[in-house]
Amino acid sequence: MSDVHFKRMALIGIGLLGSSIALAARREGVVDHIAIHTRSAETLARAEELGLGDSYHQDSTEAVTDADLVIVCTPVGVCEVIAKTIADHLKPGAMVTDVGSVKGSIIKQMAPHLPDHVSFIPGHPIAGTEDSGPDAGFADLFGGRWCILTPLEGEPEENVARLKGFWERLGSNVEIMDATHHDHVLAITSHLPHLIAYNIVGTASDLEMVRNSEVIKYSAGGFRDFTRLAASDPTMWRDVFLHNKEAALEMLGRFTEDLTALQRAIRWEDGDALFDLFSRTRSIRRSIIDAGQEIDASDFGRHIGEGESEAEKSNTRL
Repeated sequence: MSDVHFKRMALIGIGLLGSSIALAARREGVVDHIAIHTRSAETLARAEELGLGDSYHQDSTEAVTDADLVIVCTPVGVCEVIAKTIADHLKPGAMVTDVGSVKGSIIKQMAPHLPDHVSFIPGHPIAGTEDSGPDAGFADLFGGRWCILTPLEGEPEENVARLKGFWERLGSNVEIMDATHHDHVLAITSHLPHLIAYNIVGTASDLEMVRNSEVIKYSAGGFRDFTRLAASDPTMWRDVFLHNKEAALEMLGRFTEDLTALQRAIRWEDGDALFDLFSRTRSIRRSIIDAGQEIDASDFGRHIGEGESEAEKSNTRL
């Protein structure tokens, strides 16, 4: 990993992930120059105030010129437009990747437009918080988290190894995976939980009692944690579901069937079925903790203590 180095990295988009990449890459010394692009003049100015880059561009073609690493950090739905826009301005040998949580659609949107003289390796760092914008980033976001790469068939192994090394330097554990398999896995581990969270918080918002602030005032840990997911970037998640439609609908169908069975168990007072389900699912929490993807703390809405490590902060904010 020590030889991983890029002279110029262009970040297309400077929200939570883009700003975190900038901070982590700078700290690890894996890039010389960070070029930042966003269409918003206000956001670009804020990124400059925070010192996230070395050059700042409202024109994406200026940002990618002479870049040997280009990372697209935008909502999934605009990736095709970005690929078309920057294609003729990518230098030979440049590496192009992304951070989107849908991979099949990214490949369909971007691959046909990128020139043969660049390396295109889709990626997905599985890390994030409900916050967005350049102020939301922090260098330890990727520490101990997984990053999945879904290289296209025929991509030279040395290119994949170089990008893998980059993410490892930022703190990630890296897995190589088929794009279709990735989209099915993330549909159940990430996309469906967010959909459920948006739905249950939306249901609560329609209740008469909300007007009396009872849902807010008496919000227990369960509902509070759903609101954390439901506070995520609506543009990003709109695009995720529209661009991973088949896998999301498949997992939503399975969830609906299981929910119907649970409804039946409650109606018929089948305590054994309820206990068996709750016991089986409880063990999943322990498995996630044992895998290092969460810390063993009783309060998911916990505050960060002074003695807590940066890795624990990252876990807390996921």
